[in-house]
Amino acid sequence: MIPYATAADGEAALGRAMTWAEAAWYQYSAVMPDSWLHCHTTFILFVIYTIAPLPLLVLEQFAPSVVLPYKLQPRILRTRMGLPLPSVRETIAQLVVYSLVEDYLSYWIHRLLHTQWCYRKIHRVHHEFTAPTGFAMSYSHWAENLVLSIPALAGPVLVPCHVTTQWLWFSIRLIEGINTHSGYHFPFSPCRLIPFYGGAAYHDYHHYAGGRSQSNFAPLFTYCDYIYRTDKGYRYHKLKQEKLKNLAENSAEKGGNYAFDKGRKD
Repeated sequence: MIPYATAADGEAALGRAMTWAEAAWYQYSAVMPDSWLHCHTTFILFVIYTIAPLPLLVLEQFAPSVVLPYKLQPRILRTRMGLPLPSVRETIAQLVVYSLVEDYLSYWIHRLLHTQWCYRKIHRVHHEFTAPTGFAMSYSHWAENLVLSIPALAGPVLVPCHVTTQWLWFSIRLIEGINTHSGYHFPFSPCRLIPFYGGAAYHDYHHYAGGRSQSNFAPLFTYCDYIYRTDKGYRYHKLKQEKLKNLAENSAEKGGNYAFDKGRKD
């Protein structure tokens, strides 16, 4: 949200008149919360990624003589498209492999991003959200988005699958990323049902700790943080919260007993 009540205040702060583009941006975004403005990023990515490749694909399909002379190499897809469809057992096995591969690779990339140089130059953008929302999942430096796409693609490259399994994998991965950045921990959250799944509470602490965080690097499961002992900060935080909760409950109970005893005496 732009911190100027009027366009004149904005121009006074700039020390000059606004350009037409600045004036248009002020009119559009002056009273819009930053979180809503950020939602535009996801929408723009979706639209551009969907529309930009279409012209060449359409020409290749319906007018190949126009574009194929300029094709650099033949399209080679290892992804199955036809029949038979994969069995439920095959699909589940591939999704488990993809999850483990993605989780392990992302863990180490995430740790690298928390080194001093990488955090200052790249990863700090993502940590501008100290209390994240679902849209914060994609709020990152372009280099981070590029590098962190590699682990998600590594599984299907190593273990080729049917295109329907690929759709399911990317859908699950996006939903999981939105969930861990949601900022909510409900009684029915997946982390209560799926073993070793961190969920929102696990990743929320990582954002809460920010740049000084050396804990909770894993995106999906918690086993890497447990094996490499990078969950100590989170465990200490949970223990401290539990003690404060118990103290508050004990204080409330003592207060209630005191009021009850006083009422009896009166």
